[in-house]
Parts: sequence; structure tokens; C-alpha cells
Amino acid sequence: MKRVLILAPVLAAALTALAVPALAGPVSLLPDPVDDDGRITLGDLFDNAGGAADVVVGRRAGATAVLEASQVQIAARRAGLEWSNPAGLRRIVVREGGAVSAEASARPAIASVAARASASVEVLTYARSLAAGEVIQPEDVIWASVQSHLASAGAPQDAEAVIGLQAKRALRAGSPVAQRDLASPQVIARNDMVEVAYLSDGVELTVTGKATRNASAGEAVPILNVQSNRTIDAVAVAPGRAVAGPAAQMARRNPQQFAAR
Repeated sequence: MKRVLILAPVLAAALTALAVPALAGPVSLLPDPVDDDGRITLGDLFDNAGGAADVVVGRRAGATAVLEASQVQIAARRAGLEWSNPAGLRRIVVREGGAVSAEASARPAIASVAARASASVEVLTYARSLAAGEVIQPEDVIWASVQSHLASAGAPQDAEAVIGLQAKRALRAGSPVAQRDLASPQVIARNDMVEVAYLSDGVELTVTGKATRNASAGEAVPILNVQSNRTIDAVAVAPGRAVAGPAAQMARRNPQQFAAR
């Protein structure tokens, strides 16, 4: 009887250990994750994923897929992997991969000529048609090949740079993403009552006026002081808030630093 009592805690601890996935230790995110079949696994994202390599964490329908880094981190932990996300990523872009076919590798010269003839480049495109005013979501942009003359000069090279921006006009599915078509989401509408902060050398004065046009964060917006009937040149920083004076130029570059004042 005494032997049974001694072994029982040991057996319980062993069963508990078996019920919890063993940590494979810290893993690192691959610099350019790709998948071959549309099923995005932990092995596609991390090196040394070990036995968790085949765990599916997402699906890719187009040329790229965008995953939320926090959700990937949770899925990795559940599978016994530890990823600390040292770069503080919010999203992970996974591209279409796959090995080059034997026929294509046997004819490199022909492939090169065909590439020059088509003059195609890989750019961000819209995965669906968007109406004016819609905010770009991770699933709204994908990488695709287009003829080089259709690609805009200075086109965004990172999906992260356009996610969260607002369409200035209607945008067609499949068309290349152009920075001129996007803007920060509108924070002030025409005729809104806006609190304007005049900032100079640590002194702050505030006045309330009426916006004379729509504005996104970081955009100039003339504010009419209804008491004096004078117009204040200001920069929108947040819903119902704008900045004037010497700080206005700084607000153009980084409106977020004034938004919480």
C-alpha cells in the first residue's frame, strides 16, 4: 500500500507532462516566409519548427496572405513553440512559393527572353474593388505581376504601409496600389466644430471653430473662428482636434504626437 501511495504522485506528474506540449525552445521567423500549396504552416513561418512544422495557421488564396502576428504567436505557443516577436511585428506577409519546374530550369535563356518581352513586375494590387472612403484591410491587398508600364513610380513596397489607409476614390480589383489614391482616414468633416490648439515655446492656447473642409490626420484644414470671423490655418491631428502655430509643421509629419493632448 505504501508503494502505491509513493508512485501515485509520480504517475500523475508524468501524465500531466504528457498532456502539455513540450516546448521546442525559441524559434525565429523566417525573413521571407513562403508556402507552396496555399496552406500556411508553422514550418513555413519559422525555422526549427520540429514536430509542429505541419500545424496549419492560415490560408493563402492569392499571391500573398497577411497574418496577424499576435494570432501566429498564440498558435505557435499552443503547438509548443516560443516566438517572442522581438521586432514587434503586427502583421506577417506570406508569399506564394514553389520550386521551379524542371522544364523551366532546362530553358533559362528562353525564360529570360520571355520575361523581357512581357516586362512584368510584381507589385501590390487590390484583391477586391473598393469604394471611396473604405479603409484598406490586410486581406484587401495582394502581390501580383503586372506589365511594368502599369506600375506607379514610387509604389508602396510593403503591405504594412497601406493597411489602415483610406481610398480617396473608387478602386478596381486587380489594379496596382498607388500612394496617390490613398490617404489617412478622415478625422475632420466640413462644418465640424474643432478645438484648435496654438502651440509655441511651451505655451498652449485653445479656441473652438468650424472646419471649412474635410481633412485627414496631418492635412491642412482652415478653421473659422465664429466669434471673430477670422480663419485659422491649422493641421488636423485627431477627430475634432487641430494644431496651429509653429507646431503645425511638425503635426504634418507626425500628427499622432499631438492627437492625445
